[in-house]
Amino acid sequence: MAGPVLELIEIDRVYRTAAGELPVLKGTDLRLNAGELVGLVGPSGSGKSTLLHTAGLLERPEAGKVMLDGIDCLSLDDKGRTAIRRSKIGFVYQFHHLLPEFNAADNIAMPLMIAGVKKKAAREKADSLLEVMGLADRGHHQPGQMSGGEQQRVAIARALANDPRLVIADEPTGNLDPVTTERVFATLIKMVKNEGAAVLVATHNFALTQHMDRVLTLQDGKLVDYKPE
Repeated sequence: MAGPVLELIEIDRVYRTAAGELPVLKGTDLRLNAGELVGLVGPSGSGKSTLLHTAGLLERPEAGKVMLDGIDCLSLDDKGRTAIRRSKIGFVYQFHHLLPEFNAADNIAMPLMIAGVKKKAAREKADSLLEVMGLADRGHHQPGQMSGGEQQRVAIARALANDPRLVIADEPTGNLDPVTTERVFATLIKMVKNEGAAVLVATHNFALTQHMDRVLTLQDGKLVDYKPE
């Protein structure tokens, strides 16, 4: 599909506190293309999560536009935005949030079935993703029977199950050791490059930024290129 996958255009986001208004995003702009991996770094409290939540249609800004594949998402009602999140956006968090009572394959298949895919086809897609993740023999294991790295790879597979156009990752390797971090992140890169998705990753792990096409940081509510000191 021609054009950018994601465009944030002049986004304003303000939090109202007991002490008054706290501007977080101030006319923020961002453009992500298919197959592009963009990092977002900066200290806690700088607005990274707010930006991710806005891009993922989890928070509504006071002003601006969120365009996904040319769709003006903020002009949609709640039902329309939910449909966009389910069909076009995949989320990966620091904590895997797998359902403990279901096995790995079922955790991956669930968003497919919610989207209307038949159970047999959903399980076949889940098995295929597990194989790509190097977890073909772990499909029948519950999260409690898997290592942290394995659980996070399952979470990534779940995020990619619906072939999203945009993947949003918030500290996706924050709880993993360095070796597992490299393995998990390499798998994420391989998957999204193959699928042609755009990826926005917030991280405190500067070692990961060497794998990214661009690295940005928030400065006074606007995105600028990150320049290591």
